[in-house]
Amino acid sequence: MEDPSEARDRVTRILGEGAWNDLLPVVYDELRALAQRRMGGERSEHTLQATALVHEAWLRLAGDDEMEWSSRKHFFGAAARAMQRVLVDHARRAKADKRGGGAARVTISVMEFAGEGDPERLIALNDATERLEREDARAAEVARLRLYAGLEVADVAKALSVSERTVAREWAYARARLAEMLA
Repeated sequence: MEDPSEARDRVTRILGEGAWNDLLPVVYDELRALAQRRMGGERSEHTLQATALVHEAWLRLAGDDEMEWSSRKHFFGAAARAMQRVLVDHARRAKADKRGGGAARVTISVMEFAGEGDPERLIALNDATERLEREDARAAEVARLRLYAGLEVADVAKALSVSERTVAREWAYARARLAEMLA
């Protein structure tokens, strides 16, 4: 088994070389772990599985003509966003099939809101996260990594190359602001 620091260095090297075809085998297990953590909060009858989430997210990443990831952090941030978009699109389709439209807002804690798996709630959370991004991009990125990728504070700190204290502060703000927007 490869040492985690060697794997990080390998990802950084591949990104620097722009060798996108070599990237998936190196990051697949990590992407799948992110997807499994994220899907762990979904309802049991959810039709999208972790493997499908990784594959759909990868297709979006690989299909992006402007993909130029400058670092491992940048790549995994883009992967978290791609997973978010896949889940939101999936939720929108499920909502359209089920109810025919009309998102409803419900007051609930942000973490419960994200873990519910209800298409209306997921869409409302996505809309709130996009509004938060316009106000505070780093807080939105922390929220995405916590809510959509299922990362813990320490993992977010490593992914963003900031201190855990910074992540905790940004997460507290993001959680409060999202709760306010969802109320």
